[in-house]
Amino acid sequence: MRKRRQRKYDDPLCHPDHPRPRTRREFLSQGFIMGSGLALGSAATVTLSNNVHAQLAPDLLPLVADCGIATQGAGKIPFIAFDLAGGSNQAGSNVLVGRQGGQLDFLTTEGYERQGLPGDMIPPIVNPDTQTNDFIDTTLGMAFHSDSAFLRGMMTRISPATAANINGAIIPARSENDTGNNPHNPMYGIASAGADGSLLTLIGSENSDSGGNSMAPAAMIDLTIRPTKVDRPSDVTGLVDVGDLTAVLSQQDAVAVMESIYRISDQKMQAISTGGDQTIHPEDVVKDLVKCGYLKSADLADRFGDPTTLDPAGDPVISGPTGIFTDAEFTAGGRDGGEFRKTASVMKMVVNGFAGAGTIEMGGYDYHGGRRAEGEVKDFRAGICMGACLEYAARIGVPLMLYVMSDGSLSSNGAIDNTVDGRGKGEWVSDNQQTAATFFLVYNPNGRPQLIGGTPEEQATHQQIGYMRPDGSVETAATPAANNVNLLAQTIVLNYMALHGENGNFGTAMPGHGLGNSALQDSLTAFEPIVNGIITNPV
Repeated sequence: MRKRRQRKYDDPLCHPDHPRPRTRREFLSQGFIMGSGLALGSAATVTLSNNVHAQLAPDLLPLVADCGIATQGAGKIPFIAFDLAGGSNQAGSNVLVGRQGGQLDFLTTEGYERQGLPGDMIPPIVNPDTQTNDFIDTTLGMAFHSDSAFLRGMMTRISPATAANINGAIIPARSENDTGNNPHNPMYGIASAGADGSLLTLIGSENSDSGGNSMAPAAMIDLTIRPTKVDRPSDVTGLVDVGDLTAVLSQQDAVAVMESIYRISDQKMQAISTGGDQTIHPEDVVKDLVKCGYLKSADLADRFGDPTTLDPAGDPVISGPTGIFTDAEFTAGGRDGGEFRKTASVMKMVVNGFAGAGTIEMGGYDYHGGRRAEGEVKDFRAGICMGACLEYAARIGVPLMLYVMSDGSLSSNGAIDNTVDGRGKGEWVSDNQQTAATFFLVYNPNGRPQLIGGTPEEQATHQQIGYMRPDGSVETAATPAANNVNLLAQTIVLNYMALHGENGNFGTAMPGHGLGNSALQDSLTAFEPIVNGIITNPV
């Protein structure tokens, strides 16, 4: 008899209730192709050293801002989004979700079973193995199930000190299953809120208008800042090209040459000055373009003439004996190594302010119809990548907002996977948008982000924005975001602005939004501000 080959977790998913994949999104969500291997960034404010322009001549430093040269991003909180293509589990088995009273206003046993938790692992009960109520874990502020694969993965990278400065919130919200047509991606809105980078505004690991699998809301899209696709570490180092100058000259000499060109051009332009006339003449525009063009070139050579400045593989905080990833992990083949290198590239871009905001797309999250083990392994891998981003921000010393989204979700019927990787949990048997949710985590180097509210009861309703019915399905009337993915993306932008104390400007950043008046917006906001104004020199 022919022996049937055992399916590996990263083999493509062939569902009997799904048609054969035809689009790139379908191939990605079912794991037929790997998510593009790379990076995206966010508005950070970190400097490459304590002196951003260690080589640029002092007399030119005041002119940098006049020429619109961003040296530290836009001074906004770094923002990374994980786009788990296919419809992953977020609620219950990973982040706990409850009724009107918040995460710990418990659902019914049947509701938790629908979310993949068997009756002997639901949060309200005593663990029969330990005789304590330890199915709830608040190490990261927000309540996770203690055996959450996301949480277990994150904690392999996050130090206790980092964990103490993290908090989060979950948003129960429906979205369509198995489609990239959900306008989940908030990147353009984050840019509208002020995020920008010293090299790029937006980048992402997918060549799409959003930079990821899910769409961006049409009202937010600005194609003048369409995400630049970067899908491997070498593409990060290739973002800056200063020509052959640094090949034939030292970096210092190259900067000096371009500074000299700038000064000569400036002197020649001054010679044709028209005096006191305040009218803007064509030659004024030419002067500005010439002056700033050479100055920008000098600035790029100054900061990025050495390609290793951008290289995630050369950053000892990222990879190596003291790195977040070991050398073996960073250079590994297969899905693990590819996702780790992608994440490393993302982290490098984000925390150094090289780009304004961006998306990490990970594929294969349409993992129903097989053993629970497959979902656990993939969620654990995603958790490692999430934790790496948070730990990198902590080691560099900057805040970070990390958002996790997926197109739809799935449910269990109570059948148990008792394999080692299945961990005795319910198998995922079908797509189910009713159990969907998204969540975000915030790291603050100055202490755990504080929830809005004067009492624990009030704070609980800000940590869970909306709620679920006792049967484990989304209450669609709870918030504007609960049944409208466009408004879910707006809610994320609102929370991003609130971290800066700028939520009062939400209407300006998001004209025509659907989140109602300021009182309703306050109810959709999780945290008190963690920064005031522009972040400067955090290193």
